[in-house]
Amino acid sequence: MITQITEGIKISVECIFQPEYSNPERDHFMFAYQISIENLSDYSIQLISRYWNIFDSIGNYNEVYGDGVVGEQPVIEPGQTHQYTSGCNLKSEMGFMEGYYKMIKLIDDSAFEVEIPRFNLIANYLLN
Repeated sequence: MITQITEGIKISVECIFQPEYSNPERDHFMFAYQISIENLSDYSIQLISRYWNIFDSIGNYNEVYGDGVVGEQPVIEPGQTHQYTSGCNLKSEMGFMEGYYKMIKLIDDSAFEVEIPRFNLIANYLLN
């Protein structure tokens, strides 16, 4: 598990290769990742949008922007955690993802960015 804290917001990421949804003969490798967003600050926050930089080891970079996460723009109170699971497919068996969330402090509507730490996407058979 990879963890990072930015402005009192702790992001933890765990990634799992999904061979049952992958097809190496067709250059399709599927990964699932679970993210926990823990509010260690003294104020309520809302996740507004996300930005991803996705690198595939064959040299492809993709940028992905979007509102919220998995269709939600969660409010996270102090001491609470929001978790979600999503996925990413690559054309090779190795790559990485990194990015940030745009958040607002509900007390004054000020915006800030929370870094999502880089995590590797690696087919588990490469690790043996």
